[in-house]
Amino acid sequence: MSSLYQHFRKEEQGFIDQVLNWKRDVESKYAPRLTDFLDPRQMFILSSIIGASDDVRIAFEGGPESERKRGLLYPSYLEPDIEDFDLALLEVNYPSKFITVEHKHVLGSLMGLGIKREKIGDIIVSNEIIQIVVAKELSSFFTLNFNQIGNASVSVSEISWEKHVPSNEKWKDRFVTLSSLRLDVVVAGAMAISRQKAQLLIKASKVKVNFKAEEQTSFECAEGDMVSVRGFGRFRVGEIDGKTKKDKWRMTLYLLG
Repeated sequence: MSSLYQHFRKEEQGFIDQVLNWKRDVESKYAPRLTDFLDPRQMFILSSIIGASDDVRIAFEGGPESERKRGLLYPSYLEPDIEDFDLALLEVNYPSKFITVEHKHVLGSLMGLGIKREKIGDIIVSNEIIQIVVAKELSSFFTLNFNQIGNASVSVSEISWEKHVPSNEKWKDRFVTLSSLRLDVVVAGAMAISRQKAQLLIKASKVKVNFKAEEQTSFECAEGDMVSVRGFGRFRVGEIDGKTKKDKWRMTLYLLG
């Protein structure tokens, strides 16, 4: 077990244990196991642990071009179908002529209902249309109880996937070579700012890694990490392809915007 832990961060050990329990559950019951919505880093960990196992396989789905997805661990005999992921697409009707709604407003109102973030997938705010991907078992709860964003009254209905709208957010890939995997170095490289500026942002709690504030400039980034920098944007750490002859790290970053 310790040999597995050493490939990941200490704070990720709880999730690793959960993945191993899911895997054993599928192996013993020979039946699929569906997870809640996972962020990119969690999906990377899950894929790394399951790997190319002959007995247990993994698939992810969260809707078209989704960032957050549910994982399905399944025995090799099964061919997963979209219906196996139990996803529902909701649309929010709100007075768009009178208020402006952003992603953070929708998420904050959803959290106010006491629902765990893991039950909610992507939130799409595009051209005055708001759509939310949720776990299907909570679809009725949201249609009945999600009736307010800030001071504005809203209504929610479940719609077919044919009505799904693409997000305005577009990811661009950038190949970089960096001296280190330290957070300050990666942020500086991604946002085209000085390392000193990146350090100031990190120490001021303006940088989040996987949706949690990270104030350690020496924090080591890894594949799948989602990083947001207040005032600059977001990026995801993609494939890390080892080092160059000059001892620099080669990696792909996916930037939003």
